[in-house]
Amino acid sequence: MQQAELRYDSGAYQVIKPGHFVVCAVTGRQIMLEDLRYWDAELQEAYVDAATATGRYEERRDHEREAAGEPA
Repeated sequence: MQQAELRYDSGAYQVIKPGHFVVCAVTGRQIMLEDLRYWDAELQEAYVDAATATGRYEERRDHEREAAGEPA
């Protein structure tokens, strides 16, 4: 099986390099393209499930708040 290369957009993705799966940016697990439901277009990252995507969003939000001097 080949790893695909995708460009993530809001609500859709474009296949740059055909393949069968992408890799979750947080867990490193393979995600079959037919199972891919969660990604971040700004970060160009794929996530294995909703909980992982939410955790990454919260981590990023907290980091941005800390950088701005706001409480997390």
